[in-house]
Amino acid sequence: MDSLDSGIWLPVVFAGLMGLSILIYVVLDGYDLGVGMLFVGAEDAEKDRMIASIGPFWDANETWLVLAVGLLLVAFPLAHGTILTALYLPVAVMLAGLILRGVAFEFRAKVRLQQKRSWNRAFFLGSAMTALSQGYMLGLYVMGLERSLEAQAFAVLTGICLAAGYVFIGACWLILKTEGELQRRAVAWARRALWFTALGMLAVSITTPLVSERIFDKWFEFPKIVLLAPLPIVTGLLFIGLEIALRHLPSAEDKWSWLPFAGAVGVFALGFNGLAYSFYPYVVPERLTIWEAASAPESLMIILVGTLFVIPIILGYTAFAYRVFRGKATELRYD
Repeated sequence: MDSLDSGIWLPVVFAGLMGLSILIYVVLDGYDLGVGMLFVGAEDAEKDRMIASIGPFWDANETWLVLAVGLLLVAFPLAHGTILTALYLPVAVMLAGLILRGVAFEFRAKVRLQQKRSWNRAFFLGSAMTALSQGYMLGLYVMGLERSLEAQAFAVLTGICLAAGYVFIGACWLILKTEGELQRRAVAWARRALWFTALGMLAVSITTPLVSERIFDKWFEFPKIVLLAPLPIVTGLLFIGLEIALRHLPSAEDKWSWLPFAGAVGVFALGFNGLAYSFYPYVVPERLTIWEAASAPESLMIILVGTLFVIPIILGYTAFAYRVFRGKATELRYD
């Protein structure tokens, strides 16, 4: 293909890879952030088991965030500068939260009981800071990176609802990975967080077309409205199905403990696809398309070769870790 052709398709490829990385990060790190936030409602005896359920995975889950930000930087440098400049403060809060929860994760295992409780609180705080700041950034992004009072208020609402979404998928993870009283408590947590998650998705779904005439037309022009109707309908049915499933858990012989987590992944995937459709081809809403923000085709081709080596490696060790540590979480041990 000549340089003109590569200048067209390479940005699309990198946008897809970046979107895939963000989606995987939101699902994988979302559940362990949710488990961290659920510390506030758990008994001391349950917290070690909760940590054991995410211990083999949580650090590697954050690799996908590094990959997504790295792809944004090298493939769309103009967008990287614009977005991070507009979101400097919430990004700083997110990084502080990630550092705090990482330190707390290690220190809580090596201190006396009284100090352990302080580090448990730090683990909750770091998880909450990370989740709320990510939701706040999502809200500002949906509002076109504006700084108006309305945009700030919407970003706060989105922050709360995304944190609730993480709590929901975290509770679903605990349903899958634990048993007994903790599993029953996780079911109750999931049912309470489910509808806050639905509220957040509804708020984003309503607001996104209203802030952009282009997005409104993408969703509501005929025949697009007919072709896209299954997306919100399936999402709504999935929420209803999750509520019904959670009413019947835990099940006999723990047969269906995987179902809420699979449903939560489906909800996140559908919501992400809706956002991706709405904003494409813009990487900075209504300002920069993926082609305007992209690096030179020659640079993208070199980066693509490296990316095609890196992503299979990350996928491989992620799959390997989840296979090795499948099944119920066992007693937490550090010896």
